[in-house]
Amino acid sequence: MYALALATDYDGTLAENGIVSDATRAALERLKETGRKLIMVTGRELADLESVFPELGIFDKVVAENGALVYTPASKKVRILAPAPPAEFVDRLMMRKVAPLSMGRSVVATREPNETIVLEVIKDLGLELEIIFNKGAVMVLPSGVNKATGLAAALEDLELSAHNVVGIGDAENDHAFLRAVGVGVAVANALPKVRETADHVTNGARGAGVRELIEALISQDAALLDTARQRIEISADDGSGAAMHLSPRGGSVLLAGTSGIGKSTLATALTERFVEQGFQFCVLDPEGDYEELEDVLVVGDAKSPPSSREIFDLLSKPSNNVAVNMLGIKTGERPNAFAKLLPELAALRARTGRPHWLIIDEAHHLLPHARDGTSFALPKNLSATILITVHPDLVSRDVLAGVDTVLALGPEADKVVESFCAAVGDDVPEEVVPPPENKVLYWNRSTGEPARPISVERPRQERKRHSRKYAEGDLGDNSFHFRGADGALNLKAQNLMMFLQIAEGIDDRTWEHHLRAGDYSAWFRNQVKDKGLAEEAAVIEEDDSLDPHKSRAAIAEAVHRRYTAPAD
Repeated sequence: MYALALATDYDGTLAENGIVSDATRAALERLKETGRKLIMVTGRELADLESVFPELGIFDKVVAENGALVYTPASKKVRILAPAPPAEFVDRLMMRKVAPLSMGRSVVATREPNETIVLEVIKDLGLELEIIFNKGAVMVLPSGVNKATGLAAALEDLELSAHNVVGIGDAENDHAFLRAVGVGVAVANALPKVRETADHVTNGARGAGVRELIEALISQDAALLDTARQRIEISADDGSGAAMHLSPRGGSVLLAGTSGIGKSTLATALTERFVEQGFQFCVLDPEGDYEELEDVLVVGDAKSPPSSREIFDLLSKPSNNVAVNMLGIKTGERPNAFAKLLPELAALRARTGRPHWLIIDEAHHLLPHARDGTSFALPKNLSATILITVHPDLVSRDVLAGVDTVLALGPEADKVVESFCAAVGDDVPEEVVPPPENKVLYWNRSTGEPARPISVERPRQERKRHSRKYAEGDLGDNSFHFRGADGALNLKAQNLMMFLQIAEGIDDRTWEHHLRAGDYSAWFRNQVKDKGLAEEAAVIEEDDSLDPHKSRAAIAEAVHRRYTAPAD
């Protein structure tokens, strides 16, 4: 399930003339049986609500007084979110014979046209209060308190994101919370402005409209939430102007291209879109490439494996985004560690709908083709998952089968699409050609449309060198091997610090062999991906005047200048 909760207004939506019909109560019970949460969001005072709707216990949370308090029926606990109305304010209204007049824990309520007197009293006393209208009702609350803020507090208690909530209402005071949820629905009898701004409008009025929505939720689930606010826009097509977007309810996304072509940069830009729209994401980061990403909490480092408990403690709060740094796990053990973590992530998603997006870097390593059919069963559909890889042909076929969108980068983007199609048994789309420089090849597999080049925004944050990965991590197959002129040695340097340690201890003949062959600059360029360091090393390699001691010192100085391991 993706739609995990229904948030509904009471008067004019759930109820007609203050009464909820038997049919509507039965529909609420059916929705509850699916495991979804029920949240009432009303302007009524709690005592008044309990008197007209004794069955309040069917709801998991009640947001009352237009967002000023949250009530939990199961525990009878009341959480006050706003201060009580100033006594002087109430006294002045009574002195001016404002009627009707009622006071809740925080709200003061009356009817039109008393808003004129209310506003005069607020100004005279210099109070920071707001007037909120609700089909003739006039409610006064502290500034900034509304149904949206109250719903946010209720969702925090339930550990749910507003993206996974469907809301329904009818009046002026429903605007805020209908805009805050994943999809806002207006009943047919809603005010024109509410119907105009809602994502959907029911055919039925009041309770009939709520029942209609409940049936759609049960039968359609996430399809109901395929609205603009759920989509991640990544570009506008240069030819037609049609928006290119990703949807959390779709299949996974393959982001592929040759090494150093900008995959991580594009992934960074996508995380910025997630943050802007309030989507929670989790990065599975085998090589520590995302430890300096903004708006992310990092678990694990080069010396300490990530703690599963810490990962899920952080993810329990919808506003936290997490990067799982796997550098502290030996290279060969990372796929097994990921395979154990993935079912826990899937369970969290099933329960809370979060994290909304997963980003799996080095997908060919963490989800290898060789793992298909093994004891660590892979999910058939990794929805809302971005798979980043240099080698799509080496990724699990089961996982590739669930890919909905391909984003291919670089001069070999056409080969990426061809490799993917060969792996999943699809025909290659017509006229697949590499995109122009600074563009990405976009192919939506599900629509059957041709692949097309699109422009994508660069990330706001600057991509930084992740020194710890190369200084202290385990580069696995990308390690440097000191073998010597005769191939008699096999000394593995899995990172730059180990490289310098081995270099200091090996004999001059072995050091000189690799130096004159240009092996050091080649490793820095191709495996460490540092062009500047490679160019500096190449100059040292070509300088015949340097003896082994001086060339060692020069290489070491260049490495330390860029990659001195940061303090923990």
